[in-house]
Amino acid sequence: MVTAQLKPTKRHPLSAYIERLEAGGALLADSPQNVLEVVGILKSYGVVLDAYSRNLVYIADHQFLVLLPFFKYFNGQVSLPRLLAHWSHDRLNFEYAEYCLKAMFWHGGGRLDAYLDTAEFRQLAIAAIRARWQGNWLIQIVDRLFPDFLLEQVRVMAYYSGLGQFWRVMSDMFLALSDRYDRGEIHSIPQVVQHILDGLVAAATQPITYGVQLQGQNYPILPATAGLTFLADTAVPYVEAVFLRGTPFLGTVSYNAQAYQIPNEPALFTYGALYADPLPIGGSGIPPTLLMQDMRHFLPTYLHDFYRQSPRQADDLRVQICQSFQKSMFCVTTAAIQGLAPHPFTTTDPEARAANRAYLLPWLNRLQASQIERANTVP
Repeated sequence: MVTAQLKPTKRHPLSAYIERLEAGGALLADSPQNVLEVVGILKSYGVVLDAYSRNLVYIADHQFLVLLPFFKYFNGQVSLPRLLAHWSHDRLNFEYAEYCLKAMFWHGGGRLDAYLDTAEFRQLAIAAIRARWQGNWLIQIVDRLFPDFLLEQVRVMAYYSGLGQFWRVMSDMFLALSDRYDRGEIHSIPQVVQHILDGLVAAATQPITYGVQLQGQNYPILPATAGLTFLADTAVPYVEAVFLRGTPFLGTVSYNAQAYQIPNEPALFTYGALYADPLPIGGSGIPPTLLMQDMRHFLPTYLHDFYRQSPRQADDLRVQICQSFQKSMFCVTTAAIQGLAPHPFTTTDPEARAANRAYLLPWLNRLQASQIERANTVP
């Protein structure tokens, strides 16, 4: 995270957002339209995350070290009608869930990433590998020739389970927000942020554990003794990897190192959800397109009606969904920033306010290149 301090005489380009946060607001302006968009898109997102979560957990539990997992997206329910629907693309794009998983796995961060490099994990993983391939001499030879190959696959399985457990909490949180909105309990963006913050705090210490059943015996991969928890070890690394850094989209930038189109340091990546340009959404090879395509199937009626009022109506539906989604992610980011702040932003204590401002500056420095201004100006 960038830590450069600003000169006292120079006003930060995003200083208005500091003042808004200190006044009890959010990174997204409060308006009835923004509330409608954010709650509506989070309702759709919650439904999609429910499916993503179930599939990731299924893969971790039932496709453990299956080297050619042809049916991993079927959740164990393989039939001819489902196969035909899958081949005709009448399905959810679980590939996007794996894109997020790979971004988290590659960027790392948190104790989950650190634990996967410990001697304890290695011992547990090797025991599970031996149980999985007991009696298979061919795979055993491969494992001896390339001892880190299967070990790395177990690490990936740990992320399948960890991300699935994280999304389980977020899905329930977003669907509960929609229910509160339908009951007339949510009227403002600060209320949306507070709902998300309360959910994050409530689940903060929820343990992240993972084990597989092999040969009638449970083999722990992420035991409870590792002390992994929801907030510090899945939520925070997810924000860093998916909201902020992301990965370069194939076909949009050159991967040639001599072209210098991709930063040398992953910490400088700005390909996450908060930075993505909504206009290319719907184009081939852009991973968020898959998510927008999935969410369009579950839009609440009031949000679909809102999109139809635009000049292009539903012709640029994915772009409109992406714009609403980015607005919602700035609300989630606000909740995360508030939850990690040293003091409540509304404090009147001068020292606490100074500490909060020092904490906020690196965040705002990173958000300068994001879509924050567009999210607050697009009608």
